[in-house]
Amino acid sequence: MSFNTNVKYSNEENMWIFMLEGDMDIYTSDVFKEQAIKSYEEKEADILIDGEKLDYIDSTGLGTLIGILKILQESDHKIYLTNIKPNIRKLFDITELDKLFNFRGENNEQ
Repeated sequence: MSFNTNVKYSNEENMWIFMLEGDMDIYTSDVFKEQAIKSYEEKEADILIDGEKLDYIDSTGLGTLIGILKILQESDHKIYLTNIKPNIRKLFDITELDKLFNFRGENNEQ
C-alpha cells in the first residue's frame, strides 16, 4: 500500500496538522519524518496527526514518531494524535507509548 501525507498549518489551533493515509512503515517513514521536520523548522508549533486514513504503522513508524517527539520536546511542543484506528491504538497501548503521546477525542484526553 502507498503512503500519503497532507500537511497544513492551522492558525486557529496554532499547530501543524498532518493527515496520514496508507501504511507508515520502513519504506515510507522517512517521507513523513522529512515533512514533519521541515514544517517544524519553518514554524515551531505542536503537531496534530490525524490517523483517520492511516491503515498501518510498524515499529519503524513508531520510532519515527518518537524521534519527531524528541525534537519537539526540546521547545516544549507536543504531538497530538486523533482519529487513530483501534488496531493502531493498540500498538501504542502495548508499547506504553500512549504515555508519551496525547490522544484527542478520547475519554482520557489530555
